[in-house]
Amino acid sequence: MDDPKTAWSLEKLPIGIQAFETMRGQDYLYVDKTRWVHRMVTQGMFYFLARPRRFGKSLLVSTLKCLFEGRKELFAGLWIAEHGAWDWQAHPVILLDFNGIPASTPEELRQSLFFALKRTARSYGVALESAAVETQFQELIWGCHQKTGAPVVVLIDEYDKPLIDHLGKGAIGLATATANRDILKSFFGVLKETTVSPLLGFAFLTGVSRFSRVSIFSELNNLQDLSMNDAYADMLGYTQEELETRFAPHIAVFARDLDWTPDAVQGKLAQQYNGYRFAERDVRVYNPFSILNACSEHKFGNYWFTSGMPTFLVNLLKQERYDLIRIEGLEVSQSIFTTFEIDRLRVEALLFQTGYLTISDVHDEIYRLDYPNQEVKAAFAESLLFTVSEGIQDGASSQVLQLARHLQREDLDAFFEAMTAIFAAIPYTLAAQRDEAYFHTIFYLALAASGADAISELLTSRGRIDLAVHFADKVYVLEFKCNQSAAAALVQIQAKGYAERYRGSGKRVILIGIHFDPATRNVAEWQAQRVV
Repeated sequence: MDDPKTAWSLEKLPIGIQAFETMRGQDYLYVDKTRWVHRMVTQGMFYFLARPRRFGKSLLVSTLKCLFEGRKELFAGLWIAEHGAWDWQAHPVILLDFNGIPASTPEELRQSLFFALKRTARSYGVALESAAVETQFQELIWGCHQKTGAPVVVLIDEYDKPLIDHLGKGAIGLATATANRDILKSFFGVLKETTVSPLLGFAFLTGVSRFSRVSIFSELNNLQDLSMNDAYADMLGYTQEELETRFAPHIAVFARDLDWTPDAVQGKLAQQYNGYRFAERDVRVYNPFSILNACSEHKFGNYWFTSGMPTFLVNLLKQERYDLIRIEGLEVSQSIFTTFEIDRLRVEALLFQTGYLTISDVHDEIYRLDYPNQEVKAAFAESLLFTVSEGIQDGASSQVLQLARHLQREDLDAFFEAMTAIFAAIPYTLAAQRDEAYFHTIFYLALAASGADAISELLTSRGRIDLAVHFADKVYVLEFKCNQSAAAALVQIQAKGYAERYRGSGKRVILIGIHFDPATRNVAEWQAQRVV
């Protein structure tokens, strides 16, 4: 853009704003998703959608609330007002946002539900007389319908928060999550009852996780799950087209501040924040929280990751002794997406549902999962590195950050000096774990945490490359050996023809053989060879 708008004339970015009426009433930037909303409300009645945190679920719930309240003025100029047939009839709306419903104990969950139902009942002039929250829910729906004569709309945001808040907290946490699950199972079952369901016009539930139907939704088995539905794959998150059109003025100012071109900024934004795929249809979306923050601060930070560290997830990986280099490139069947159970957590399902992995490819009903983008890969790898290297000295962090830069400059002496310092910083008490797989894992995590495009155990026609590190102009091929020479590692690279994979790529190929010594618990020697 030749003449980018000045920063003070740009649309305001809705960071932390999840209320549709606030965004539309106060001129915040809104990416129009009402085409998908219209499809939902005109083609069905009972829906469920799972997405990672901070991905726009609450804004979608707020949009539905305003739509069913008949607030036509808020939708002026949007797709649903211009092209969608909608009668704008006002409906009574019952919104239960579990972000604001405390549930530290089952008793607190019941009491919090009681107050939430009472609050909505007062707004519609409905009296609740029962002592049980399930019956109160029935009374509220009946009363709202009688007061207005219109079908009742029920919107439930972050339904699973009373469950996932307690996972990873030992036996007591598991008992609380299980008790809360039983309460919610009975509570949500009200929507299916024969005296209630005819009074409903629409029901929509959101959350992070997709607990199986035999678990929390066994009493509510008429929900249409949109979580992996091709038609709704891009309903949340920003598509490439939406980024290029709605954010163009912001990207122009971003580029000017960095003295970059807008195309260069877009390329970096794509590397950092694009890549989420939620269905078999190959459509990718950007993380909206990170895009909003990057365009506000004009920096490429780890905004989404640092907004909620996955302590529980990292601890689970450690507890399960999960092979961390397997996280990237996992191949799974579709069944793992629908078998999420409190007492039988599957790491692969959890990684996908929480947004740390996404679908990269689908072939013959086999789903390949990878990190969605560089933000998630680098930040998650750093978190894993400092977890598996428990007690690692703080000074190692600065060494980790330099690794990618050293390789980019082809300064291998500096690279191995930093890597040696990282291994030396790991407490001696972990020495028993020091086999080739352990060294390999630490090496991979450190490189990924530095921001390098590191890919572990890359399959070729003649074997698996231990580690490949990609740059725009070069690629490193690394082979690890314990109690064998670095020269032996190079011989294996050459014998297996690992460099052949990159012939014709236009990139320089640098082979590195590495000898780890379990006795010294560090890199003993390395050798490099450049392929002509």
